[in-house]
Amino acid sequence: MKVRERFRQMLSEPGCIITPGVYDGLSALAAQLSGIDAVVMGGYGVSASRLARPDVGLLTMSEMAEQLKMVCDAVTIPVIADGDTGYGNEVNVERTVQEYEHAGAAAILLEDQEFPKRCGHMAGKAVISADDHARKLKAAVAARQDPDFVIIARCDARGPLGLDEALRRGHLYLDAGVDMLFIEAPQSVDELATIAREFSGAKLVANMIEGGKTPELDAKALDDMGFKVVFWPCTAPYVVLKNLVDVFTALKEDGTTARVRDRMLSFTEFNNTMNLDRFSVCRAH
Repeated sequence: MKVRERFRQMLSEPGCIITPGVYDGLSALAAQLSGIDAVVMGGYGVSASRLARPDVGLLTMSEMAEQLKMVCDAVTIPVIADGDTGYGNEVNVERTVQEYEHAGAAAILLEDQEFPKRCGHMAGKAVISADDHARKLKAAVAARQDPDFVIIARCDARGPLGLDEALRRGHLYLDAGVDMLFIEAPQSVDELATIAREFSGAKLVANMIEGGKTPELDAKALDDMGFKVVFWPCTAPYVVLKNLVDVFTALKEDGTTARVRDRMLSFTEFNNTMNLDRFSVCRAH
């Protein structure tokens, strides 16, 4: 079964899909080795890993598509890809959808923020008109070449305009023909429940950011509410940065990594994970 077909099937099966954020081939492989069924490649982690900068719209579409291809090539599980604002108008959205398809994504999400955008849990967001974003979503639906490629509408209006406007926009975006809806950054459990009730029957995305604006619920609670896919988009960069600083600090203080060796793989273990044997070549002399 092709990866997009499999993701479509997953969306029709019972249960909430736990979807951690990844930003490169290695983080995606770690998710797959952990038994994770799908991942999301978000701009937050890619901006941090490539630029050591925050998610404030610094990456281009071509940079994201390049990173996406490396992620998709590293794993066999579905990859949901952050398409940001589509990087322009309807024409730009068309190209973004096609480039992400070619890179191997199973799904793309497109948001209604003004460009340059920023992480949905940061202050200072602004959104374009609902009608303008609906036109961009219609362009995305028309541009996809594989009918199994999933298009997710993301709405960032909750912060700047309030929940009622976010709900209104959600209906408009679903009417544009998208497959899933993602109302970003609700600010209470009641708001999460309101979203789930308002769009009962639709495929919904929730977003859990450690320390973000939305209360942290586990996958079962979100499944019970009616959410189908739950992102944990920032877990990986938070874990990696803290642990690298801790290990490098130990190395600086001790002159060796012996004290933190239990937090590392060995040379052999890491090479086995990378399937080194596949690349071994016997040379005759």
